[in-house]
Order: sequence, then structure tokens, then C-alpha cells
Amino acid sequence: MQSRCEQVECDPAQFITFPTPCRFKLEDQELIRSYIDRFHPESCEFNFSNLFCWQEVYDYSWFLFKGRLVIYDGVDKCGFMPLGEAFLPDELRDLSYHLICMGFGPDISISTRKYVDAFPDIDRFYTIRSERDHAEYIYRVDRLVDLTGVKLHKKRNLISQFKRRNPDYSVRPLKADDFSIALDFARHIIETGKKPSKDLEDEFKAIERAFDHFDSLGFEGIVLRVKNRMVAFCVFSRLNHDTYNIQFEKSDLAFKGAAQVINQETAKYLLNKCVYVNREQDLGIKGLRQAKLSYEPERLIIPQTLIFKTDI
Repeated sequence: MQSRCEQVECDPAQFITFPTPCRFKLEDQELIRSYIDRFHPESCEFNFSNLFCWQEVYDYSWFLFKGRLVIYDGVDKCGFMPLGEAFLPDELRDLSYHLICMGFGPDISISTRKYVDAFPDIDRFYTIRSERDHAEYIYRVDRLVDLTGVKLHKKRNLISQFKRRNPDYSVRPLKADDFSIALDFARHIIETGKKPSKDLEDEFKAIERAFDHFDSLGFEGIVLRVKNRMVAFCVFSRLNHDTYNIQFEKSDLAFKGAAQVINQETAKYLLNKCVYVNREQDLGIKGLRQAKLSYEPERLIIPQTLIFKTDI
């Protein structure tokens, strides 16, 4: 029996600029950001700093296929929707065949609803699965600053309580001198948790990598202190022309309202830098979903996974 690669007679060298998929290196940043700047992806998954910091966890790699940027997730065994001019369904099918030829999984993740609606005949080649647990939360920065409306009244109260109880609090940009303290802070949160969490351990590795290359990756951040004690920090970077991506945020639960204060102070810091912030996914975690929804997001970006039909 022929393999699928033999059936389609694909030649990897025919389509890609780089002969093999590459790991994300700092020297790749200019090329990859050129795709981001031109095509303005909304998903935080395309943020170069995220890809660089999480690549060991998710076994990320990348290559160019017919002029488009393709990112491959080696853990979930799928390619991201190519970044570039939209592929027609049969061109996307060619990419799936090509992934098979390289020994990769043929599914395509992080497609948008807009793409699926624009090409309804995509179902000739793929089964479409909506991924609510991986929805990304988009907020207006000005609303996170003002916190107006009845539904956000509790947030305002918690911030007021924090400020009354901690009149000597301070907020300032996160600096290199803070990195080791922030890492100890994040480690303490892991160790005092109810049970070990692989997700938190993976995130800790990503934070370490972010701090190792903070300026090179374009990270910014703020830190919240009470006297000389760190009680929260937040790290973020630009995602596209009008959106920042909130990537790491930690707060001390012993300080009631610290989480709400760091959220609002981050929005204040970003107010003149962008219109929106992407606060990433809830991963189906009930408490996290409730918390993200409680801030009344402007919209949710619900990715669509295109599962390749192997019997076509």
C-alpha cells in the first residue's frame, strides 16, 4: 500500500524556503514580525515572544510554504493556520499533504471563523471543530482603566479596599533588578498551591526564558509593591498594531484586591499604547473563565481547528 506522501508525490523542497522546520531564534524575529506587521493576527499564539518562550514546552517550529509562514505545534501535532494571503481550500489541503510528507500531523489549528465562513467548501477536506476552551479574551484598554458599569462595581470595590489597607503601595515598571524577585514570587505561588501543576511549571520555564531575553523580545512590565514586598507583577508585549498581549501575571492572594489593582494599573500603563489587550485563554478552567468573563470582554476569539479528512 502506498503512503499518503507517495500518493500525492510531494517534494518538500518544492514548496519551502527553508529546507527543514526551524526552531525560533532571536535572529528570526525580524522575518517573523514582518508577517505579523503585514497581516495583523489577533491570536496571541502568533506573538513572536510567546513562540520563543514556549517553544520547548510545545515543541514549536516554523517554515515558509508558498510564501506563507507556517508554525507547527509538535505536542498537539498540528500546524497553525498559515500567516499570509489566505489559502484557497485546495491550497490548504496541499499544505496538509506536505505536513504528512514531513512526518507531521496534517490538521490546521487557529483558523478563524471568518476564514471558515469565507470558504464554506473547506468542508470538502476538513472537519471543522470550534475550540471554546481556547478562546482568547479581548478587552478595551480604556474600559479596564475606568471599570464603569454595575457589573464592574465589585472590581472597583476591591481596588478601593486594597488602597485603603495598603496606603503605602507603589507601582512602577518592571526592571532587570526585579527579575529574580519575580521568579521567586512565581515559584512561591507554585509551591503553595493546592496540588502540583504541570501547567504552572511549564509557565515558570517560559517566564525564565522571557526574563533571560526581556529587552530583545520587546517585553514590558509593571510591578506592584507594598512597602518593599512584591505583591503582583505583569509582563506583556505588543501583538499587533492596536493590541498588546498580557502574557504573565501573578498576584499574592494574601493581599485582597492585588489582582484587580495589577489589572487596572497595566491598563493605565497601556492606555496610550494600544486600543485592546488580549488576555489569552481560560483553557476550560471554570474559575479562570469566570474571572475573565467578569471583566466584560469586548469579544472572544474562538479558534477553529480544521481536522484533515484522511479518506479524501
